[in-house]
Amino acid sequence: MPFDLASVIAERGSDAAALHDDHINPKWRRALRLIGFDRTFVRAEGSSLWDTSGNRYLDMIGGYAVCNVGRNHPTVKRALSDFLASNAPSMVQFETPLLAGVLARELKARVGRDLDRVFFTNSGAEGIEAAIKFSRCATGRGTMLYETGAFHGLTTGALAMNGCESFREGFGPFPTDFRAVQFNDLASLEKELSRGDVAAFVVEPIQGKGVRIHSEGFLAQASQLCHQHGALFVVDEIQTGVGRTGSFLAIDQEGSVDADMVVMSKALSGGYVPVGAVLLRTALWERVFSRLDRSIVHSSTFHMGGLAMVAGLAVLSVYDDERLGEIACERGSQLKRGLETMRSRFEFMGEIRQRGLMVGIEFRMPQNLALGLAWRAVHALDENLFTQAVTIPLMEDHHILSQVAGHGLPVLKLTPPLNISAVDIDGFLRAFETTMVGLHRFPGPTWDVLRRIASNALLGAQPTELCSETRAEADGVAIRGHSVPRDAI
Repeated sequence: MPFDLASVIAERGSDAAALHDDHINPKWRRALRLIGFDRTFVRAEGSSLWDTSGNRYLDMIGGYAVCNVGRNHPTVKRALSDFLASNAPSMVQFETPLLAGVLARELKARVGRDLDRVFFTNSGAEGIEAAIKFSRCATGRGTMLYETGAFHGLTTGALAMNGCESFREGFGPFPTDFRAVQFNDLASLEKELSRGDVAAFVVEPIQGKGVRIHSEGFLAQASQLCHQHGALFVVDEIQTGVGRTGSFLAIDQEGSVDADMVVMSKALSGGYVPVGAVLLRTALWERVFSRLDRSIVHSSTFHMGGLAMVAGLAVLSVYDDERLGEIACERGSQLKRGLETMRSRFEFMGEIRQRGLMVGIEFRMPQNLALGLAWRAVHALDENLFTQAVTIPLMEDHHILSQVAGHGLPVLKLTPPLNISAVDIDGFLRAFETTMVGLHRFPGPTWDVLRRIASNALLGAQPTELCSETRAEADGVAIRGHSVPRDAI
């Protein structure tokens, strides 16, 4: 029988979890069960998802800032369908693909900054790997600088610039000549640059982990320092690009940032086809692709695939036509205003960091003695566990997807589609307020959930349904050698 997608979905649609258990990553499914995120989604549109039972969910993650134009946008979907129907050739390899040229021209028109050459990639991490190679080849130097707290991907070179040790554990030794500078610290950067061996400083305009925003003027001054010391300034716009922060690139809001390379990906895909791009100066390009025999010295089998180029072109069209950058500013301001009005009423709420529709809500230890005890007990186990006390009830009680993204900071991160409605923003704010009310009741159901998660994590037990009892609910839970009463978390 010929392959029939509808039949496969109809016959195996209920087996998704079991198939992952048997063939892919059973620990990931266990983790999803533990936090109540074990749902099978069958339909998506805009900022909405629906599960097998017909329940609607509000997507405040957007595929880690992939779905800037929303899920299953009709323009992107139609463009991909039209390309398939055209029987156009793709990946001939010995060719100069038309659509790659068109997409490169469109990207250059939006990015500017004399970044006149475009190298296409299949992902953001692959773009970072290209930037490492290009920087070293163009400068003749070996050292790459990155900031503490950075996240540039999980391939080997990108991982060597990862500021979170939990991602690096077990994968060393790492390539040499990667050094960290303190986040948002020009003195730390200049100290490393002055050693004279730095090829490039790679920086996220806003760090994805924790949504940490540099102080005003930092990026412009950092680019100047790099050039004073003969190093390149490479901007990682993988997550912040294509309007996420309210402008096409985040550095568009940062004054005179003299970038030598910009790396993009995620939202260029439209949520369909992996695609990324590295934009760089012609002078740098010519040092890498310096002779005819080096014309493809760096390349990739799939990097100019037709579907990927179509997806990128369609996304740029939607971004322009629907004024998504402006909408991101409007919705982001609406979200921040609503959150700021709650801060004085809820002790757990700390700083709210927002640029467009990239939002981080940091939590802090409260003054209340009972709540403070609970906070300390949870943090003794895991610095990121507390934020699950927000994500879990948002999902369980309100059908809202949100993300823990602190890695050392208790931060709830929101990156919804840029075309999310004002009504849905208000709906999120109401749900978040209700969740905060529950979290400030101690003891209460929210703290019971955290206690069960802590019990499972400590004892290595199989995750149970959040409403069921676990064998750790006996006398207490030992956290890092200390006995904590069961009613403390």
